[in-house]
Amino acid sequence: MLRLERALPPIFPAAVLQHALSRPLVPPTPRLAVESFWRSHVLRADRLARALAARSGAPEGWTWRPGAETGGGGAAGFRAPPSPYREAAHLLGRGRCCVCGQPVYRFGWHVDLWGTGIPNRNAGWHSACVAAWKLWLAPSDQIPALKRRQGHRCAVSGKRLLRTAEIDHRVPLYRVWREHRDAPWPSLLAFWGAPNLQVVNRAVHAAKCRDEAGERARLRRASDPDAAADG
Repeated sequence: MLRLERALPPIFPAAVLQHALSRPLVPPTPRLAVESFWRSHVLRADRLARALAARSGAPEGWTWRPGAETGGGGAAGFRAPPSPYREAAHLLGRGRCCVCGQPVYRFGWHVDLWGTGIPNRNAGWHSACVAAWKLWLAPSDQIPALKRRQGHRCAVSGKRLLRTAEIDHRVPLYRVWREHRDAPWPSLLAFWGAPNLQVVNRAVHAAKCRDEAGERARLRRASDPDAAADG
């Protein structure tokens, strides 16, 4: 606690400080305190990251191409959300968040509480956007938070969630590309975020995945008449 108190600037987010001091192991630096706060409030981080992205909007001329930020493409890119500010053509440089495009201030904070008007040139992510990005890529790591949001009830059956419950995207990500690819970029992020995530019991998830696999097979046959004829 003493290390954190010595390192604190005169102005610091009160909610973050309160959270840090309530931890069994108090983060020793303001930066670590901010990171700990957002890790513990990942659904709030998700909302904030999407709101900041909406403030930025997509770069002029940008279109969604799955995997473009890594030079890849195709279906492999569906697991990650579209991220124009991580693409080489639209990088904003240090001091701007590569997820949402907004300025990054001290300790990875998203608001200039200190009134300097100068972004942190050593940072390329908001701490909140880091937490949100991890949720979007690996939502299964946040099952406890999502279970609490649902009152520990299966989102489909309404029955009590079992220990084996799993994360599911309400709208499968392959359908996002097929049906929503032309939607504005900030709104696309919701398909990877909390609005499209649900916790369901394993049997329910297995049945849903089976139905989705059948749908994808039908779509492939419809797009390839020769394959359908051979079948």
